[in-house]
Amino acid sequence: MSTSAALLQNTVNTIAWTEEGVVMIDQTRLPRETVYVTCRTYLEVADAIRNMVIRGAPAIGVAAAMGVALGALHSTDLEHDIPLICETLARTRPTAVNLFWALDRMKAVYESVRHATPQEIRARLVAEAKKIREEDIAINEAIGRNGAPLIPEGKSVLTHCNAGALATAGFGTALGVIRAAVQKGKKIHVFVDETRPFLQGARLTAWELQRDGIETTLITDNMAGHFLKSGRIGCVIVGADRIAANGDVANKIGTYSVAVLAKENGVPFYVAAPISTLDLTLPSGDHIPIEERAPKEVTHIHGFPIAPEHIHVANPAFDVTPHRYVSAIITERGVARAPYHETLRRLCP
Repeated sequence: MSTSAALLQNTVNTIAWTEEGVVMIDQTRLPRETVYVTCRTYLEVADAIRNMVIRGAPAIGVAAAMGVALGALHSTDLEHDIPLICETLARTRPTAVNLFWALDRMKAVYESVRHATPQEIRARLVAEAKKIREEDIAINEAIGRNGAPLIPEGKSVLTHCNAGALATAGFGTALGVIRAAVQKGKKIHVFVDETRPFLQGARLTAWELQRDGIETTLITDNMAGHFLKSGRIGCVIVGADRIAANGDVANKIGTYSVAVLAKENGVPFYVAAPISTLDLTLPSGDHIPIEERAPKEVTHIHGFPIAPEHIHVANPAFDVTPHRYVSAIITERGVARAPYHETLRRLCP
C-alpha cells in the first residue's frame, strides 16, 4: 500500500478504482492530514479494511468487491484463487453484513462466467466492482431523498459515529439524509457525538460537516443525554452495520445508549441504511456477531497512553439497539416502521 500522488478533489471520494490499484482515503489520519493510499493487491485491501483505513459498512462492501477484482487481475489460477481471496476478505471484520453481501455478489458473477476466458472473467469482475461503487452512491442519494422529510425545522439533529461519505462510496447514509435536507433548504444544526474509542464522530463526521458548511457542535459521548433532555434536539439519525429481520440494529458502540436516551426524552431515533445492510436471515439482533477490537484503541489516543499499564480492557466495536427504540428505518426503497418483521420484508426484492 502506498501513498497516492493524485488526491481526489472537492467532494469526499472515499474509494475509487484506478489503473494503479484501489485508491482510498486513509481515515486513520483524518482530520490531521488528508492522505490517499493505493492498494495494489487484495491482501492490501484486506489490511485496509481490518485496520480501519477504510470503514463504514457500505464502504467496506465496495472495498471488498474491488479487492476481489484486484485479486483476480493478479491471479494465474482463478479457480483456485477466487475462493481464497473471498475467504481472506470475509475474515477482516465480522459485523458489517455489506462485506458479505458484496462478496456473495462477486462470487455469483464469477460463477456465471467461470467457463469464459480468464481475460473475460477478470473484465466482468472489475466491471461489477465498479458497478457496486456507482450503485452505492445512487442508493445513498435515494436514502437522503426518502429521509429528508423526517428532519425537523428549527431544531438540531444528533448523530453518532460516522455514516457520511467516508462510510460509503459517497454522499452517506445518515449524513446523506442531513445533506438532502440542507439541499431542500432546511437550516440544519448537528450535534456530533465524539464516538469513543476510535473517535469517528470527532475525527470524521465533524470534518465532513465542516467541509459542507453545515453548522456543527462536537460533544463528548456522555453529553448526549444532557442535550436530548434540553429539548434542542429534534431527532437522532445514525447508520447501521447490520439490521436483523425484527428491526434490531447493530451500529457503532454507544448507539444503544443514545437510543434509550432518545426514547426517554421523546426524541425520534432514525436509522439510515441501504437494503444491503438488512440481514433477514437473522430473527433478532441477538444473533449478530459483535467484533472485539484491540485493547490499545481504548488505552491509547494517537499512540499516547491514557490508562494504567496491564489494565484489563473490553472493546466491543458495536452494540445492538432493540427495535422498540427505533422510530423508523430509512432505505433507498422507502421508510420502514414497526412492525419491522413485516415492513422490512416488503422492501426487499
